[in-house]
Amino acid sequence: MTTEPRAAATLERPTTEQPVLVVDRLSLAFDDKVVLKDVSFSLLPGHTKILLGASGSGKSTILKLILGLLKPDAGTISVNGERVDNMTELEMMRVRADIGMVFQEGALFDSLTVAENVGYKLYEELHQPADEVRQRVEEVLGFVRLAEFIDRMPSELSGGQRRRVAIARAMAAKPGILLYDEATTGLDPITATTVDEEMVKLRDLEGVSSVIVTHQLRDAFFVATHEAIRDGNGLRIEPADAAKCDEAEFIMLREGLVAFEGNAAELRASKDPYIREFLS
Repeated sequence: MTTEPRAAATLERPTTEQPVLVVDRLSLAFDDKVVLKDVSFSLLPGHTKILLGASGSGKSTILKLILGLLKPDAGTISVNGERVDNMTELEMMRVRADIGMVFQEGALFDSLTVAENVGYKLYEELHQPADEVRQRVEEVLGFVRLAEFIDRMPSELSGGQRRRVAIARAMAAKPGILLYDEATTGLDPITATTVDEEMVKLRDLEGVSSVIVTHQLRDAFFVATHEAIRDGNGLRIEPADAAKCDEAEFIMLREGLVAFEGNAAELRASKDPYIREFLS
């Protein structure tokens, strides 16, 4: 079978009016434990969904279902207009080409340099020429403000720098969707903010659609209420207006069910006792 290094290019990305991701009445149980029950939401291009909830509420499980690493018991998942919950592993590889994933610990290869980590997918899966890969690696490392670390080893980086390298690696193949699984966990607030800013920049400057799983409320609200602006005065991250804040929605999960869906202001204003306790 011949290799198709740019198979992702055949995917038709939705217009600005069509969701890039649709989760419809998703349910999953492991033996007698119900993990998700009738979970539904959709994600528009360039928008953000932030999944909140207690440990074990099903947040990370949703990401695994989107990636096809798990199959639901009921319900459907569509990515870029294609139903994926019933796809084979081979079919999912094509869909995953338009999805980047940032894991909690960064999951870098310790034996590879920063450049090799960031360019890994471009080399190994897309088989791009070395000079093109190097150019793209330099570009994305510049985007996350780590260009000078291109030939360092992961062991020479701080925790925050490793997470930003992981973001650079996830964006290297120019995916339309990025999934973040606890990307700021374990980082101090100042370092976590540098990671939050990269999420905001990718959404606002690159048009990336994102699903963020986190239990870090400070980071969730930062991403939801800030925007990246590039103009004649350079690049800056600043508080967003109400219309922009509406592009980021929170989904609160409770025991596998959607307990809330809405923007940051609506979440803060909720009188639900569970949500009040979670936010306190």
